[in-house]
Amino acid sequence: MTASPSGIPAWTAFLRAREIPVLRRTARAIDAARARADRINVRELADVVLHDPLMTLLLLRFSARHRGRRQLQDISTVEHALMILGVEPFFHHFAAFDIIEDRLGAQPQALLGLLHVIKRAQRAARYALDWATWRCDLNSEEVAVAALLHDLAEMLVWTFAPDSSLKIAALQGAHPGMRSAAAQEALLGFSFNQLQAALCREWELPELLASLMDDAHSERPRVRNVKLAADLARHSAAGWDDPALPDDFRAIAALMNIDDATLRLRLGLK
Repeated sequence: MTASPSGIPAWTAFLRAREIPVLRRTARAIDAARARADRINVRELADVVLHDPLMTLLLLRFSARHRGRRQLQDISTVEHALMILGVEPFFHHFAAFDIIEDRLGAQPQALLGLLHVIKRAQRAARYALDWATWRCDLNSEEVAVAALLHDLAEMLVWTFAPDSSLKIAALQGAHPGMRSAAAQEALLGFSFNQLQAALCREWELPELLASLMDDAHSERPRVRNVKLAADLARHSAAGWDDPALPDDFRAIAALMNIDDATLRLRLGLK
């Protein structure tokens, strides 16, 4: 791509037209699962999908597009999506993939940047699931999926417009105290959060997931669970000495109604 789109509508149209890639590991795991399709169960297959936020997006987007007329409830978890679709139809509809490592192989810095965000998303999902389970959330997997997809727009920009992502990263590197949203707005004219909201509407992703991924509603405990998991994964990505972490710890402890020592123990810091 020689020039980035301008404005959220143009970016949304640009990303809508792209084929979403998955990790090579995901494609291989699905091929291995296909070889034992008559023996694999939905939970095992869900674990494969949930390892990869972009594969998770593909499945949820497919489910939203092919939702039955009589289906009243949104499909907001991977396991539910697989139960509705069925194992054999899943293998039929997801028989071939674009591969992330192939797409960005000639741009190693961009590939590294994307893999970094994916790893962060995986950690956020684990945190969110743990905290939601502790809080006796009635559907902890919804919270975990929302955390896994919380930085979806950032992943997509790394994938399809790596030059834009590299410029944002360079701007933040030159101004260490600059907030991510401020860097995004300076270079793109909008934040990834705003782009993500537009993509959720475009792809008709479940309204519940879209709201859980929206930091603007972080006064709600489930949204706060997702946001704090994403924040902790971001701020601890390079180690446990980020100056934002004490605030994260206080907010997480308040959400879980535990003291700081108990939280640090759960995080493996003591």
